[in-house]
Amino acid sequence: MTGSDSQQPDQPIMQKRYQELREKLIELTHLSSATALLHWDLETYMPKDGAARRGQTISVLSALCHEKFTSPEFEKLITELHEKMGSEKMGSGSAEKMGSGTDFAGAKTEPDPIFSEEMACVVREVWRDFTREKKLPKAFVAEFAQVTSDAHAPWVEARAKSDFSIFSPWLKKIIELNRQKAEYYGYEVSPYNALLDGFEQDTTIEDFDPIFEEVKGFLVPFIAKMWSGTDPIFAGDFDPAAQEAFCKEMLAHMGFSFDRGRLDQTTHPFTQGFHAGDVRITTRYDRDNVFFSIGSSIHEAGHAFYDLGLSAEHFGTPLGESLSLGIHESQSRLWENHVGKGKSFWTLMYPRLQKAFPKPFADIPFEQFYRHLNRVTPSLIRTESDEVTYNLHIIIRYEIEREIIEGTVAVDDIPAVWNQKVKTYLGIDVPDDARGCLQDVHWSCGYFGYFPTYCLGNLYAAQLYAAAERDILNLEEEIAQGSFDHLREWLRTRIHVHGRKYAQDALIMNATGEKLNPRHFAEYVQKKFGSGGTES
Repeated sequence: MTGSDSQQPDQPIMQKRYQELREKLIELTHLSSATALLHWDLETYMPKDGAARRGQTISVLSALCHEKFTSPEFEKLITELHEKMGSEKMGSGSAEKMGSGTDFAGAKTEPDPIFSEEMACVVREVWRDFTREKKLPKAFVAEFAQVTSDAHAPWVEARAKSDFSIFSPWLKKIIELNRQKAEYYGYEVSPYNALLDGFEQDTTIEDFDPIFEEVKGFLVPFIAKMWSGTDPIFAGDFDPAAQEAFCKEMLAHMGFSFDRGRLDQTTHPFTQGFHAGDVRITTRYDRDNVFFSIGSSIHEAGHAFYDLGLSAEHFGTPLGESLSLGIHESQSRLWENHVGKGKSFWTLMYPRLQKAFPKPFADIPFEQFYRHLNRVTPSLIRTESDEVTYNLHIIIRYEIEREIIEGTVAVDDIPAVWNQKVKTYLGIDVPDDARGCLQDVHWSCGYFGYFPTYCLGNLYAAQLYAAAERDILNLEEEIAQGSFDHLREWLRTRIHVHGRKYAQDALIMNATGEKLNPRHFAEYVQKKFGSGGTES
Protein backbone atom coordinates (compact mmCIF):
# COMPACT_ATOMS: atom_id res chain seq x y z
CA MET A 1 0.00 0.00 0.00
CA THR A 2 0.97 3.63 -0.43
CA GLY A 3 0.39 6.23 2.22
CA SER A 4 0.46 5.76 5.99
CA ASP A 5 -2.08 5.17 8.72
CA SER A 6 -1.72 8.75 9.90
CA GLN A 7 -2.50 10.02 6.42
CA GLN A 8 -5.34 7.56 5.85
CA PRO A 9 -7.43 7.03 9.00
CA ASP A 10 -9.84 4.77 7.10
CA GLN A 11 -7.11 2.34 6.13
CA PRO A 12 -7.32 0.04 9.21
CA ILE A 13 -11.12 0.01 8.97
CA MET A 14 -11.08 -0.89 5.31
CA GLN A 15 -8.48 -3.58 5.89
CA LYS A 16 -10.75 -5.12 8.50
CA ARG A 17 -13.74 -4.94 6.14
CA TYR A 18 -11.66 -6.47 3.39
CA GLN A 19 -10.65 -9.34 5.66
CA GLU A 20 -14.32 -9.92 6.46
CA LEU A 21 -14.99 -10.06 2.73
CA ARG A 22 -12.24 -12.63 2.21
CA GLU A 23 -13.62 -14.84 4.97
CA LYS A 24 -17.08 -14.78 3.42
CA LEU A 25 -15.67 -15.52 -0.04
CA ILE A 26 -13.72 -18.51 1.27
CA GLU A 27 -16.87 -19.86 2.93
CA LEU A 28 -18.77 -19.47 -0.36
CA THR A 29 -15.98 -21.18 -2.25
CA HIS A 30 -16.12 -24.18 0.07
CA LEU A 31 -19.87 -24.43 -0.51
CA SER A 32 -19.38 -24.15 -4.27
CA SER A 33 -16.71 -26.85 -4.11
CA ALA A 34 -19.16 -29.18 -2.37
CA THR A 35 -21.69 -28.54 -5.14
CA ALA A 36 -19.01 -29.11 -7.79
CA LEU A 37 -18.02 -32.40 -6.16
CA LEU A 38 -21.63 -33.58 -6.42
CA HIS A 39 -21.64 -32.61 -10.11
CA TRP A 40 -18.38 -34.52 -10.63
CA ASP A 41 -19.88 -37.60 -8.98
CA LEU A 42 -23.06 -37.18 -11.04
CA GLU A 43 -21.03 -37.56 -14.23
CA THR A 44 -18.63 -40.27 -13.05
CA TYR A 45 -19.67 -42.78 -10.37
CA MET A 46 -23.20 -42.01 -9.20
CA PRO A 47 -25.73 -44.84 -9.62
CA LYS A 48 -28.31 -44.15 -12.32
CA ASP A 49 -31.24 -44.12 -9.89
CA GLY A 50 -29.59 -41.46 -7.75
CA ALA A 51 -30.12 -38.70 -10.33
CA ALA A 52 -33.40 -37.31 -8.97
CA ARG A 53 -32.19 -36.96 -5.38
CA ARG A 54 -28.85 -35.60 -6.55
CA GLY A 55 -30.61 -32.88 -8.51
CA GLN A 56 -32.49 -31.85 -5.37
CA THR A 57 -29.30 -31.70 -3.32
CA ILE A 58 -27.51 -29.62 -5.94
CA SER A 59 -30.53 -27.33 -6.16
CA VAL A 60 -30.54 -26.72 -2.40
CA LEU A 61 -26.79 -26.03 -2.27
CA SER A 62 -26.90 -23.74 -5.32
CA ALA A 63 -29.74 -21.74 -3.80
CA LEU A 64 -27.86 -21.54 -0.50
CA CYS A 65 -24.73 -20.16 -2.20
CA HIS A 66 -26.84 -17.63 -4.08
CA GLU A 67 -28.65 -16.61 -0.90
CA LYS A 68 -25.41 -16.08 1.03
CA PHE A 69 -23.74 -14.21 -1.84
CA THR A 70 -26.68 -11.83 -2.31
CA SER A 71 -27.65 -11.50 1.37
CA PRO A 72 -28.18 -8.00 2.88
CA GLU A 73 -25.12 -8.56 5.07
CA PHE A 74 -22.88 -9.40 2.10
CA GLU A 75 -24.39 -6.57 0.04
CA LYS A 76 -23.66 -4.06 2.79
CA LEU A 77 -20.05 -5.21 3.04
CA ILE A 78 -19.21 -5.21 -0.67
CA THR A 79 -21.07 -1.95 -1.21
CA GLU A 80 -19.11 -0.23 1.55
CA LEU A 81 -15.80 -1.39 0.06
CA HIS A 82 -16.86 -0.55 -3.48
CA GLU A 83 -18.06 2.94 -2.60
CA LYS A 84 -14.93 3.66 -0.61
CA MET A 85 -12.79 2.84 -3.60
CA GLY A 86 -14.82 5.20 -5.71
CA SER A 87 -17.19 4.15 -8.47
CA GLU A 88 -15.26 6.17 -11.03
CA LYS A 89 -12.26 3.84 -10.51
CA MET A 90 -14.19 0.60 -10.28
CA GLY A 91 -16.87 0.04 -12.85
CA SER A 92 -17.52 -3.48 -14.07
CA GLY A 93 -16.29 -3.54 -17.66
CA SER A 94 -13.09 -5.13 -18.86
CA ALA A 95 -11.79 -1.73 -19.92
CA GLU A 96 -11.52 -0.88 -16.24
CA LYS A 97 -9.55 -3.97 -15.36
CA MET A 98 -5.82 -3.60 -15.13
CA GLY A 99 -4.43 -3.27 -18.60
CA SER A 100 -6.60 -0.59 -20.18
CA GLY A 101 -4.79 2.63 -19.37
CA THR A 102 -2.82 0.72 -16.73
CA ASP A 103 0.67 -0.69 -16.55
CA PHE A 104 0.37 -4.50 -16.53
CA ALA A 105 3.45 -4.73 -14.33
CA GLY A 106 1.49 -3.25 -11.49
CA ALA A 107 1.60 0.55 -11.44
CA LYS A 108 -1.89 2.03 -11.45
CA THR A 109 -2.34 5.42 -13.03
CA GLU A 110 -3.84 6.87 -9.85
CA PRO A 111 -3.13 4.46 -6.99
CA ASP A 112 -5.67 4.54 -4.19
CA PRO A 113 -3.79 5.13 -0.90
CA ILE A 114 -6.21 2.92 1.04
CA PHE A 115 -6.48 -0.13 -1.21
CA SER A 116 -3.61 -2.19 -2.50
CA GLU A 117 -3.69 -3.32 -6.10
CA GLU A 118 -4.70 -6.82 -5.02
CA MET A 119 -7.51 -5.53 -2.79
CA ALA A 120 -8.76 -3.34 -5.62
CA CYS A 121 -8.90 -6.32 -7.98
CA VAL A 122 -10.82 -8.47 -5.52
CA VAL A 123 -13.37 -5.79 -4.70
CA ARG A 124 -13.80 -4.85 -8.36
CA GLU A 125 -14.41 -8.43 -9.50
CA VAL A 126 -16.61 -9.40 -6.55
CA TRP A 127 -18.69 -6.30 -7.15
CA ARG A 128 -19.15 -7.31 -10.77
CA ASP A 129 -20.15 -10.85 -9.79
CA PHE A 130 -22.43 -9.62 -7.02
CA THR A 131 -24.33 -7.10 -9.14
CA ARG A 132 -24.86 -9.76 -11.80
CA GLU A 133 -25.93 -12.50 -9.36
CA LYS A 134 -28.20 -10.14 -7.46
CA LYS A 135 -30.42 -9.90 -10.51
CA LEU A 136 -31.38 -13.58 -10.26
CA PRO A 137 -34.17 -14.58 -7.83
CA LYS A 138 -33.30 -17.36 -5.42
CA ALA A 139 -36.18 -19.51 -6.68
CA PHE A 140 -34.87 -19.18 -10.23
CA VAL A 141 -31.36 -20.25 -9.21
CA ALA A 142 -32.77 -23.32 -7.46
CA GLU A 143 -34.96 -24.23 -10.42
CA PHE A 144 -32.12 -23.80 -12.92
CA ALA A 145 -29.85 -26.06 -10.85
CA GLN A 146 -32.59 -28.68 -10.42
CA VAL A 147 -33.58 -28.82 -14.09
CA THR A 148 -30.02 -28.93 -15.43
CA SER A 149 -29.07 -31.66 -12.95
CA ASP A 150 -32.17 -33.70 -13.81
CA ALA A 151 -31.55 -33.24 -17.54
CA HIS A 152 -28.23 -35.07 -17.50
CA ALA A 153 -29.68 -38.60 -17.36
CA PRO A 154 -32.18 -38.00 -20.21
CA TRP A 155 -29.36 -36.56 -22.33
CA VAL A 156 -27.23 -39.67 -21.67
CA GLU A 157 -30.15 -41.92 -22.60
CA ALA A 158 -31.02 -39.89 -25.70
CA ARG A 159 -27.41 -39.96 -26.85
CA ALA A 160 -27.13 -43.71 -26.26
CA LYS A 161 -30.34 -44.35 -28.23
CA SER A 162 -29.68 -41.59 -30.77
CA ASP A 163 -33.17 -40.23 -30.14
CA PHE A 164 -33.47 -36.45 -29.82
CA SER A 165 -37.11 -36.71 -28.74
CA ILE A 166 -36.04 -38.13 -25.36
CA PHE A 167 -34.02 -35.03 -24.56
CA SER A 168 -36.04 -32.34 -26.37
CA PRO A 169 -38.61 -31.75 -23.56
CA TRP A 170 -35.74 -31.08 -21.15
CA LEU A 171 -33.97 -28.89 -23.65
CA LYS A 172 -37.11 -26.79 -24.07
CA LYS A 173 -37.16 -26.18 -20.31
CA ILE A 174 -33.48 -25.28 -20.27
CA ILE A 175 -33.80 -22.88 -23.18
CA GLU A 176 -36.74 -21.13 -21.56
CA LEU A 177 -34.75 -20.80 -18.33
CA ASN A 178 -31.83 -19.31 -20.26
CA ARG A 179 -34.14 -16.80 -21.89
CA GLN A 180 -35.46 -15.89 -18.45
CA LYS A 181 -31.88 -15.54 -17.21
CA ALA A 182 -31.08 -13.15 -20.07
CA GLU A 183 -34.10 -11.03 -19.15
CA TYR A 184 -33.04 -10.90 -15.50
CA TYR A 185 -29.52 -9.83 -16.46
CA GLY A 186 -30.61 -7.36 -19.12
CA TYR A 187 -28.98 -6.97 -22.52
CA GLU A 188 -28.62 -4.91 -25.66
CA VAL A 189 -29.26 -6.15 -29.20
CA SER A 190 -29.66 -9.87 -28.38
CA PRO A 191 -30.54 -11.95 -25.30
CA TYR A 192 -27.62 -14.16 -26.29
CA ASN A 193 -25.29 -11.32 -25.29
CA ALA A 194 -26.36 -11.69 -21.65
CA LEU A 195 -25.43 -15.37 -21.75
CA LEU A 196 -22.09 -14.82 -23.49
CA ASP A 197 -21.10 -12.45 -20.71
CA GLY A 198 -21.33 -15.27 -18.19
CA PHE A 199 -18.51 -17.18 -19.89
CA GLU A 200 -16.37 -14.53 -21.61
CA GLN A 201 -17.13 -11.37 -19.72
CA ASP A 202 -17.77 -8.12 -21.57
CA THR A 203 -17.97 -9.82 -24.97
CA THR A 204 -20.97 -9.77 -27.29
CA ILE A 205 -22.04 -11.10 -30.67
CA GLU A 206 -20.64 -7.86 -32.07
CA ASP A 207 -17.21 -9.06 -30.90
CA PHE A 208 -17.60 -12.67 -32.00
CA ASP A 209 -19.24 -12.16 -35.41
CA PRO A 210 -16.27 -10.52 -37.20
CA ILE A 211 -13.81 -13.01 -35.68
CA PHE A 212 -15.91 -15.97 -36.73
CA GLU A 213 -16.51 -14.59 -40.21
CA GLU A 214 -12.75 -14.15 -40.66
CA VAL A 215 -12.04 -17.67 -39.42
CA LYS A 216 -14.85 -19.20 -41.50
CA GLY A 217 -13.76 -17.29 -44.59
CA PHE A 218 -10.27 -18.73 -44.26
CA LEU A 219 -11.16 -22.28 -43.23
CA VAL A 220 -13.94 -23.34 -45.63
CA PRO A 221 -11.85 -23.02 -48.82
CA PHE A 222 -8.68 -24.15 -47.04
CA ILE A 223 -10.29 -27.37 -45.86
CA ALA A 224 -11.62 -28.09 -49.33
CA LYS A 225 -8.01 -28.10 -50.58
CA MET A 226 -6.55 -30.02 -47.66
CA TRP A 227 -9.05 -32.87 -47.33
CA SER A 228 -6.94 -35.96 -46.61
CA GLY A 229 -9.50 -38.74 -46.83
CA THR A 230 -10.35 -41.40 -44.28
CA ASP A 231 -7.70 -44.11 -44.52
CA PRO A 232 -8.38 -46.26 -41.40
CA ILE A 233 -4.78 -47.28 -40.63
CA PHE A 234 -5.31 -46.67 -36.89
CA ALA A 235 -8.15 -49.20 -36.64
CA GLY A 236 -7.93 -51.73 -33.86
CA ASP A 237 -9.49 -53.18 -30.74
CA PHE A 238 -8.07 -51.08 -27.90
CA ASP A 239 -8.62 -52.47 -24.42
CA PRO A 240 -9.95 -49.68 -22.12
CA ALA A 241 -7.70 -50.79 -19.25
CA ALA A 242 -4.65 -50.54 -21.52
CA GLN A 243 -5.83 -47.11 -22.70
CA GLU A 244 -6.12 -45.92 -19.12
CA ALA A 245 -2.63 -47.16 -18.30
CA PHE A 246 -1.17 -45.43 -21.36
CA CYS A 247 -2.99 -42.16 -20.65
CA LYS A 248 -1.75 -42.12 -17.06
CA GLU A 249 1.81 -42.75 -18.20
CA MET A 250 1.50 -39.98 -20.78
CA LEU A 251 0.05 -37.51 -18.27
CA ALA A 252 2.83 -38.27 -15.81
CA HIS A 253 5.42 -37.44 -18.49
CA MET A 254 3.63 -34.13 -19.10
CA GLY A 255 3.89 -33.27 -15.40
CA PHE A 256 0.36 -33.96 -14.23
CA SER A 257 0.58 -34.84 -10.54
CA PHE A 258 -1.58 -37.73 -9.41
CA ASP A 259 -0.98 -36.55 -5.86
CA ARG A 260 -3.04 -33.47 -6.72
CA GLY A 261 -5.34 -34.89 -9.37
CA ARG A 262 -6.97 -37.98 -10.79
CA LEU A 263 -8.15 -39.40 -14.11
CA ASP A 264 -11.62 -40.96 -14.32
CA GLN A 265 -14.09 -42.09 -16.97
CA THR A 266 -17.25 -40.27 -18.06
CA THR A 267 -19.60 -39.93 -21.02
CA HIS A 268 -18.28 -36.49 -22.00
CA PRO A 269 -14.77 -35.54 -20.78
CA PHE A 270 -14.42 -32.54 -18.45
CA THR A 271 -12.18 -31.10 -15.75
CA GLN A 272 -13.28 -30.15 -12.26
CA GLY A 273 -10.94 -28.09 -10.13
CA PHE A 274 -11.65 -27.70 -6.42
CA HIS A 275 -8.42 -26.04 -5.34
CA ALA A 276 -4.69 -26.21 -6.11
CA GLY A 277 -4.44 -29.58 -4.37
CA ASP A 278 -7.40 -31.32 -6.01
CA VAL A 279 -8.08 -31.07 -9.74
CA ARG A 280 -9.84 -33.98 -11.46
CA ILE A 281 -9.89 -34.78 -15.14
CA THR A 282 -11.98 -37.30 -17.03
CA THR A 283 -11.87 -39.05 -20.37
CA ARG A 284 -13.84 -41.60 -22.37
CA TYR A 285 -12.48 -44.88 -23.74
CA ASP A 286 -13.54 -46.02 -27.21
CA ARG A 287 -12.47 -49.55 -28.13
CA ASP A 288 -12.32 -48.55 -31.81
CA ASN A 289 -10.39 -45.29 -31.40
CA VAL A 290 -7.54 -44.98 -28.92
CA PHE A 291 -6.96 -41.37 -29.87
CA PHE A 292 -10.22 -40.23 -28.37
CA SER A 293 -8.96 -40.98 -24.87
CA ILE A 294 -5.45 -39.77 -25.66
CA GLY A 295 -6.61 -36.47 -27.11
CA SER A 296 -9.19 -35.79 -24.44
CA SER A 297 -6.74 -36.67 -21.66
CA ILE A 298 -4.17 -34.19 -22.99
CA HIS A 299 -6.92 -31.59 -23.48
CA GLU A 300 -8.24 -31.93 -19.95
CA ALA A 301 -4.69 -31.91 -18.56
CA GLY A 302 -4.28 -28.47 -20.13
CA HIS A 303 -7.31 -27.31 -18.15
CA ALA A 304 -5.88 -28.97 -15.04
CA PHE A 305 -2.51 -27.23 -15.38
CA TYR A 306 -4.36 -23.90 -15.34
CA ASP A 307 -6.33 -24.79 -12.20
CA LEU A 308 -3.22 -26.20 -10.52
CA GLY A 309 -1.30 -23.05 -11.41
CA LEU A 310 -3.74 -20.65 -9.76
CA SER A 311 -2.59 -18.84 -6.63
CA ALA A 312 -3.22 -20.95 -3.52
CA GLU A 313 -2.58 -17.82 -1.46
CA HIS A 314 -5.65 -16.17 -2.94
CA PHE A 315 -7.96 -19.19 -2.77
CA GLY A 316 -11.57 -18.09 -2.63
CA THR A 317 -11.01 -14.70 -4.22
CA PRO A 318 -10.99 -13.65 -7.90
CA LEU A 319 -7.19 -13.58 -7.74
CA GLY A 320 -7.33 -17.35 -7.25
CA GLU A 321 -9.84 -17.97 -10.07
CA SER A 322 -9.41 -18.45 -13.82
CA LEU A 323 -10.07 -15.38 -15.93
CA SER A 324 -12.49 -16.62 -18.57
CA LEU A 325 -13.55 -19.71 -20.49
CA GLY A 326 -11.70 -18.50 -23.59
CA ILE A 327 -8.44 -18.20 -21.68
CA HIS A 328 -9.09 -21.54 -19.98
CA GLU A 329 -9.72 -23.19 -23.33
CA SER A 330 -6.51 -21.72 -24.70
CA GLN A 331 -4.61 -23.86 -22.22
CA SER A 332 -6.34 -27.11 -23.14
CA ARG A 333 -6.12 -26.51 -26.88
CA LEU A 334 -2.46 -25.50 -26.66
CA TRP A 335 -1.59 -28.78 -24.95
CA GLU A 336 -3.92 -30.90 -27.09
CA ASN A 337 -2.83 -29.53 -30.48
CA HIS A 338 0.42 -27.58 -30.38
CA VAL A 339 2.01 -30.08 -28.01
CA GLY A 340 -0.09 -33.25 -28.24
CA LYS A 341 -0.23 -33.37 -32.05
CA GLY A 342 3.31 -32.16 -32.53
CA LYS A 343 6.21 -34.17 -33.89
CA SER A 344 8.32 -33.58 -30.79
CA PHE A 345 5.67 -34.99 -28.47
CA TRP A 346 5.25 -38.16 -30.50
CA THR A 347 8.99 -38.58 -30.89
CA LEU A 348 8.80 -39.11 -27.14
CA MET A 349 5.52 -41.03 -26.90
CA TYR A 350 5.28 -43.11 -30.09
CA PRO A 351 7.63 -45.91 -28.91
CA ARG A 352 5.50 -46.15 -25.77
CA LEU A 353 2.32 -46.26 -27.86
CA GLN A 354 3.79 -49.04 -30.01
CA LYS A 355 4.65 -51.01 -26.88
CA ALA A 356 1.17 -50.50 -25.38
CA PHE A 357 -0.67 -51.30 -28.63
CA PRO A 358 1.60 -53.27 -30.96
CA LYS A 359 -1.40 -53.92 -33.14
CA PRO A 360 -1.58 -51.83 -35.33
CA PHE A 361 1.22 -49.37 -34.41
CA ALA A 362 4.20 -51.73 -34.47
CA ASP A 363 3.85 -51.95 -38.24
CA ILE A 364 3.32 -48.23 -38.88
CA PRO A 365 6.49 -46.16 -39.48
CA PHE A 366 6.72 -42.92 -37.49
CA GLU A 367 6.37 -40.52 -40.43
CA GLN A 368 3.28 -42.32 -41.69
CA PHE A 369 1.85 -42.30 -38.17
CA TYR A 370 2.50 -38.59 -37.76
CA ARG A 371 0.96 -37.66 -41.10
CA HIS A 372 -2.13 -39.73 -40.38
CA LEU A 373 -2.50 -38.31 -36.88
CA ASN A 374 -2.59 -34.81 -38.37
CA ARG A 375 -4.70 -35.50 -41.45
CA VAL A 376 -7.38 -32.95 -42.33
CA THR A 377 -10.65 -34.84 -42.58
CA PRO A 378 -14.02 -33.24 -41.77
CA SER A 379 -15.72 -35.41 -39.17
CA LEU A 380 -18.99 -35.62 -37.29
CA ILE A 381 -17.73 -35.44 -33.69
CA ARG A 382 -16.32 -32.14 -32.42
CA THR A 383 -14.05 -33.69 -29.80
CA GLU A 384 -12.56 -36.06 -32.38
CA SER A 385 -12.12 -33.46 -35.10
CA ASP A 386 -8.76 -32.29 -36.42
CA GLU A 387 -7.44 -28.91 -35.38
CA VAL A 388 -8.22 -27.34 -38.77
CA THR A 389 -11.92 -28.23 -38.95
CA TYR A 390 -12.56 -27.85 -35.21
CA ASN A 391 -13.45 -24.16 -35.37
CA LEU A 392 -16.20 -24.86 -37.89
CA HIS A 393 -17.79 -27.22 -35.36
CA ILE A 394 -17.81 -24.30 -32.92
CA ILE A 395 -19.23 -21.82 -35.42
CA ILE A 396 -22.07 -24.24 -36.17
CA ARG A 397 -22.96 -24.39 -32.47
CA TYR A 398 -22.61 -20.64 -32.04
CA GLU A 399 -25.00 -19.91 -34.87
CA ILE A 400 -27.56 -22.46 -33.67
CA GLU A 401 -27.41 -21.24 -30.07
CA ARG A 402 -28.08 -17.67 -31.14
CA GLU A 403 -31.00 -18.76 -33.26
CA ILE A 404 -32.45 -20.87 -30.45
CA ILE A 405 -32.18 -18.16 -27.80
CA GLU A 406 -33.43 -15.45 -30.16
CA GLY A 407 -36.36 -17.69 -31.10
CA THR A 408 -35.72 -18.00 -34.83
CA VAL A 409 -35.20 -21.78 -34.57
CA ALA A 410 -37.57 -24.08 -32.70
CA VAL A 411 -36.21 -26.88 -30.52
CA ASP A 412 -37.90 -29.58 -32.59
CA ASP A 413 -36.10 -28.23 -35.69
CA ILE A 414 -32.62 -28.43 -34.16
CA PRO A 415 -31.65 -31.80 -35.72
CA ALA A 416 -32.54 -30.62 -39.22
CA VAL A 417 -30.82 -27.25 -38.80
CA TRP A 418 -27.75 -28.93 -37.31
CA ASN A 419 -27.51 -31.45 -40.14
CA GLN A 420 -27.87 -28.74 -42.79
CA LYS A 421 -25.09 -26.60 -41.29
CA VAL A 422 -22.74 -29.58 -41.00
CA LYS A 423 -23.36 -30.34 -44.66
CA THR A 424 -22.76 -26.73 -45.68
CA TYR A 425 -19.62 -26.07 -43.64
CA LEU A 426 -18.02 -29.51 -43.42
CA GLY A 427 -19.43 -31.20 -46.50
CA ILE A 428 -20.61 -34.36 -44.74
CA ASP A 429 -23.96 -35.95 -43.94
CA VAL A 430 -25.08 -36.54 -40.34
CA PRO A 431 -26.43 -40.11 -40.05
CA ASP A 432 -28.05 -39.87 -36.61
CA ASP A 433 -28.68 -37.59 -33.62
CA ALA A 434 -25.97 -39.18 -31.45
CA ARG A 435 -23.33 -38.03 -33.92
CA GLY A 436 -25.21 -34.81 -34.48
CA CYS A 437 -26.97 -32.48 -32.08
CA LEU A 438 -26.80 -34.84 -29.08
CA GLN A 439 -23.04 -35.29 -29.00
CA ASP A 440 -22.21 -32.49 -26.52
CA VAL A 441 -23.17 -32.34 -22.85
CA HIS A 442 -23.23 -28.54 -22.63
CA TRP A 443 -26.88 -27.88 -23.38
CA SER A 444 -28.02 -30.39 -20.76
CA CYS A 445 -25.95 -28.37 -18.24
CA GLY A 446 -27.60 -25.12 -19.33
CA TYR A 447 -24.35 -23.77 -20.79
CA PHE A 448 -25.63 -21.51 -23.56
CA GLY A 449 -22.91 -19.05 -24.51
CA TYR A 450 -20.08 -21.47 -23.67
CA PHE A 451 -19.26 -22.84 -27.12
CA PRO A 452 -17.89 -19.62 -28.68
CA THR A 453 -15.11 -19.59 -26.10
CA TYR A 454 -13.69 -22.76 -27.68
CA CYS A 455 -12.89 -20.87 -30.87
CA LEU A 456 -11.34 -18.04 -28.89
CA GLY A 457 -9.28 -20.66 -27.08
CA ASN A 458 -7.89 -21.97 -30.37
CA LEU A 459 -6.91 -18.47 -31.45
CA TYR A 460 -5.34 -17.62 -28.10
CA ALA A 461 -3.51 -20.98 -28.08
CA ALA A 462 -1.83 -20.37 -31.44
CA GLN A 463 -0.71 -16.92 -30.34
CA LEU A 464 0.55 -18.13 -26.97
CA TYR A 465 2.48 -21.07 -28.40
CA ALA A 466 4.15 -18.84 -30.99
CA ALA A 467 5.28 -16.58 -28.14
CA ALA A 468 6.46 -19.56 -26.08
CA GLU A 469 8.54 -20.84 -29.00
CA ARG A 470 10.06 -17.38 -29.27
CA ASP A 471 10.83 -17.11 -25.55
CA ILE A 472 11.93 -20.68 -24.69
CA LEU A 473 15.17 -21.72 -26.32
CA ASN A 474 14.91 -25.19 -27.91
CA LEU A 475 11.31 -25.77 -26.74
CA GLU A 476 10.64 -28.52 -29.26
CA GLU A 477 13.87 -30.30 -28.37
CA GLU A 478 12.92 -30.21 -24.69
CA ILE A 479 9.50 -31.74 -25.42
CA ALA A 480 11.08 -34.51 -27.51
CA GLN A 481 13.30 -35.31 -24.52
CA GLY A 482 10.31 -35.43 -22.14
CA SER A 483 10.93 -32.09 -20.44
CA PHE A 484 7.78 -29.97 -20.14
CA ASP A 485 8.82 -27.89 -17.13
CA HIS A 486 9.76 -24.73 -19.01
CA LEU A 487 6.51 -24.64 -20.97
CA ARG A 488 4.36 -25.24 -17.87
CA GLU A 489 6.24 -22.54 -15.98
CA TRP A 490 6.01 -20.12 -18.92
CA LEU A 491 2.22 -20.56 -18.99
CA ARG A 492 1.96 -20.41 -15.21
CA THR A 493 3.80 -17.10 -14.86
CA ARG A 494 2.15 -15.43 -17.85
CA ILE A 495 -1.41 -16.75 -17.49
CA HIS A 496 -2.27 -18.86 -14.45
CA VAL A 497 -0.99 -16.96 -11.42
CA HIS A 498 -2.72 -13.70 -12.35
CA GLY A 499 -6.22 -15.05 -11.79
CA ARG A 500 -8.75 -12.38 -12.74
CA LYS A 501 -6.40 -9.47 -12.12
CA TYR A 502 -6.26 -8.36 -15.74
CA ALA A 503 -8.61 -8.17 -18.69
CA GLN A 504 -8.21 -10.74 -21.45
CA ASP A 505 -6.58 -8.31 -23.87
CA ALA A 506 -4.09 -7.12 -21.23
CA LEU A 507 -3.22 -10.68 -20.24
CA ILE A 508 -2.59 -11.76 -23.83
CA MET A 509 -0.73 -8.51 -24.57
CA ASN A 510 1.64 -9.12 -21.68
CA ALA A 511 2.21 -12.77 -22.63
CA THR A 512 2.66 -12.31 -26.37
CA GLY A 513 3.26 -8.63 -27.09
CA GLU A 514 -0.07 -8.00 -28.83
CA LYS A 515 -3.81 -8.36 -28.35
CA LEU A 516 -5.72 -11.29 -29.81
CA ASN A 517 -4.74 -11.67 -33.45
CA PRO A 518 -6.35 -14.50 -35.52
CA ARG A 519 -3.42 -14.25 -37.93
CA HIS A 520 -1.35 -16.49 -35.67
CA PHE A 521 -3.84 -19.35 -36.04
CA ALA A 522 -3.95 -18.95 -39.82
CA GLU A 523 -0.16 -18.89 -40.04
CA TYR A 524 0.13 -21.94 -37.81
CA VAL A 525 -2.37 -23.93 -39.89
CA GLN A 526 -0.82 -22.86 -43.19
CA LYS A 527 2.66 -23.77 -41.99
CA LYS A 528 1.61 -27.18 -40.73
CA PHE A 529 -0.86 -28.17 -43.44
CA GLY A 530 -0.63 -25.67 -46.27
CA SER A 531 1.88 -27.44 -48.48
CA GLY A 532 -0.60 -30.18 -49.26
CA GLY A 533 -0.28 -32.17 -46.10
CA THR A 534 1.29 -32.33 -42.69
CA GLU A 535 4.70 -30.73 -42.34
CA SER A 536 7.61 -33.13 -42.38
